[in-house]
Amino acid sequence: MKLKLILMLLALMIPGLLLTVGRTEAVAEPTYGQMAVARVNGVEIGQMQLEHYFADYLQAQGRMVGAIRNPVAYNRLRSAALDDLIDKELLWQEAGKRGVRIDEKSVLDNFAALRNEFISEETFNRRLAEAGFDSQSFTDYLRRELTSQRMLAELSQTPAARDDEVEAFYRQLSPRIHARHILLQLDANADAAKVEAVRQQLLKLRALIVAGDDFARVAQHYSQDSRSAEGGDLGYFSRESMVSEFADAAFALEPGTVSQPVRSVYGWHLIKVQSTVSDSVIEDRQGLAMARQALDQQRQAQATTAALQRLRSASKIERVAER
Repeated sequence: MKLKLILMLLALMIPGLLLTVGRTEAVAEPTYGQMAVARVNGVEIGQMQLEHYFADYLQAQGRMVGAIRNPVAYNRLRSAALDDLIDKELLWQEAGKRGVRIDEKSVLDNFAALRNEFISEETFNRRLAEAGFDSQSFTDYLRRELTSQRMLAELSQTPAARDDEVEAFYRQLSPRIHARHILLQLDANADAAKVEAVRQQLLKLRALIVAGDDFARVAQHYSQDSRSAEGGDLGYFSRESMVSEFADAAFALEPGTVSQPVRSVYGWHLIKVQSTVSDSVIEDRQGLAMARQALDQQRQAQATTAALQRLRSASKIERVAER
């Protein structure tokens, strides 16, 4: 479990458990914090539980409750936080129906990992107490959270993308080319004479390449770019990943051709396009690996959404009007 998520749990109230602490046998009117904001198959989610979770939900996005001035945005975000809590309750209930459990070692290992993030046992226990927990009640809540995560993983399993699916997905991305370049650096404040002198140097290098010298070898000897040791190899890249002057020139070239000198904020470039995604067997393993990861993540997100939607459709969910 990620540390951020574990730390977030410290700010949550255990549904139903902490609300009963200190009660007498007499039935009393519920306090504001005890009032239900939602019911999931009859199980209540309390106002205070939502308040605690909402603060951490915003913090995970780099926001603070007090910084949200627009009431429409505030209500939308608060509603999304409540949706999260509803989903957590649905997963916990489904895990109970299916007998999904977490082994005690995993629970204790996660508990120990969290405890070790604090400078002392005393600090850890104080933080637990501030959040309304003791060691046992937090262990119980941690077990519940881990169980819900496992339940979601089981409900949203999706097969890994096949190689042909990854390549097809990769080709659908923004056009990409594989190119090399030679850079002769130029100070931004260089006068016209210096600018022209560097351009002439680059033209001489271009003449060597056109006459048959290897572009990569020339780049290794003369390029002032960090990729010179690799023969100026830039790998596959998209138009958006380069400065506009460089990208415009590179994407206008046919594979195997060498550009005229191209000026950018970095200096003067010679560019040679090796291949494009559309006309070659992709050799960019890094690009394919990134495409595989993106496709798997996309499918996993879709499977997760579908799994939660199935649980919602099969459940009775009541959102209680705000008081």
